[in-house]
Amino acid sequence: MRDLSPSGLSLTGPSRRGVLRGVGGAALLGAGIPLLSACGDSGSSSDPKTVTLGSNASDAVPKKAFASVYADFKKTSGITVKVNTKDHNTFQEQINSYLQGTPDDVFNWFAGYRMQFFAAKRLATPIDDVWAKIGDNFPDAMKKLSKGEDGKYYFVPLTTYPWAVFYRKSVFADKGYTVPTTWDELVALCKKMKSDGLVPIAFGDKDAWPAMGTFDQINFRLNGYDFHVDLMGGKAEWTDPKVKAVFDHWAELLPYHQDGFMGRTWQDAAQGLVAKKSGMYLLGSFVAQQFTNKADLDDLDFFAFPEINSAYGQDTVEAPTDGFMVSKSPKNKDGVAKLLEYLGSPAAEEMYLKTDPSVVAASNKADTSAYSALQKKAFEMIGNAKTLTQFMDRDSRPDFTSTVMQPALQKFLQNPKGIDNLLTSIERQKKTIFATS
Repeated sequence: MRDLSPSGLSLTGPSRRGVLRGVGGAALLGAGIPLLSACGDSGSSSDPKTVTLGSNASDAVPKKAFASVYADFKKTSGITVKVNTKDHNTFQEQINSYLQGTPDDVFNWFAGYRMQFFAAKRLATPIDDVWAKIGDNFPDAMKKLSKGEDGKYYFVPLTTYPWAVFYRKSVFADKGYTVPTTWDELVALCKKMKSDGLVPIAFGDKDAWPAMGTFDQINFRLNGYDFHVDLMGGKAEWTDPKVKAVFDHWAELLPYHQDGFMGRTWQDAAQGLVAKKSGMYLLGSFVAQQFTNKADLDDLDFFAFPEINSAYGQDTVEAPTDGFMVSKSPKNKDGVAKLLEYLGSPAAEEMYLKTDPSVVAASNKADTSAYSALQKKAFEMIGNAKTLTQFMDRDSRPDFTSTVMQPALQKFLQNPKGIDNLLTSIERQKKTIFATS
C-alpha cells in the first residue's frame, strides 16, 4: 500500500510496507533490474551551477511538488537541480549498491535508523555546517532524528505525519465517551464500547505491517524511547523482561481487537470506523483517505496513544519523516550546501505543500494557515513531541522486520500464549541478522 496522509494523496515516501529489503539487503540487489546510477550514468556533476539529486518520488503528485521546490530554488540561487527519479521500490532495493557506486550529490531518504545505517557505513556526508544555519527551523525532536550515531547531522527533514488513535467525534459525543489518557482508561473504554455493541479497536493485519505500529506504541510508552531505539537497533535483547511486558499489555487489549484481522487489509478495517461500527483505530493519519465524504472526514479526530508508564508519559510520537541526505563524495559541495539550506527552510516546505497537501511540514516555523483541522493537530502533536520514532521497519533493519518480526507478531496475535519461546526465537534470529553488514 502507499503512504498516505489526511487528504488521501500519496506521500513522498515509498510504499509503506511494500518493500522492506533496502538496507542490509544487498544480496537482493540487481535481480534483473537495471542498477541505480547517478544522472547520466557518470557520477555527480562538477558544474558549479548544477546539483544532481537521486529521487524516489516517482508518483505524480510528489514528483510535481518537488519540481516546484527545485524551480523555486533555482530562482533564488541560479543553481539547477538535475533530478534522477527512480521507481520507489527500485530505489529502496538498490540504495546500498547505488551509494557505494557513483551516486548523485543529494538523495531522498528517511530519518532515523535507515539514515544512521548509511552514515555509519560512511556512505553519507555529515552536514553540521548546514544545520548551523537551519537548526532554528526545527524542534529538538526533529533535530535528534536527523543525527547519526556519531552525533553529527546527516539528514534534512521535509515532511512527516503521525501515528495516533483515530475516532469519530460524533460517536464519542453520542455515547458520552472521553478520550483516554492512561492505559487503565483505555482498557475501561474498550470494555464500555464492547458492551455498547461497538468493535472497540478496528484492526486489519493481512499485510503484516499494521501490528508493528501497535508494538511500537506500547513499547515506547512502557519502556521509553531509549529502550525502544536500542531494541530496534539490535542492541537490546528481545528476551528482556521489558519486552515480555509489552506483549502482556498487548494481550490485555487483544479481546477488544476486531476479529478476522488476518484476512483484512487496513483499508477494510477503516470502513468500520467510517460506518461507526468501530470505536477506535490505531494507525497513521493516512487512514483519513478512507473518509471520502466530507462530513465524515470533518467528524474524524485522533488522540495520542495513552500513557502506560508515568516516567515516559506521552513524550514519544511515531512520525515517519522523509527528507534528504548527501552522498559520500558530492562533486558540487557549495551547491549542495545551498540546496540543503533552502530545503531546510519553511519556504521550501510551504512550496512543496502547495502541490501536495497530504503531509505536514517537518519545520515548526512553516505556515500552517492552509492546513486542515487534522493537519494542524498532526503538526502540533509532532512539533510538541519530546522524541520521535519512525515505525519499526524504518527504525530497524528491513530484513529483520520483514523476515522475523512480521511473522512473529502474527503468531502472537493468533496465539498470545507461548510468548517466551517466541521471544527466544526472535532474539536468536536477530543476532544472526544484525551480525551481517
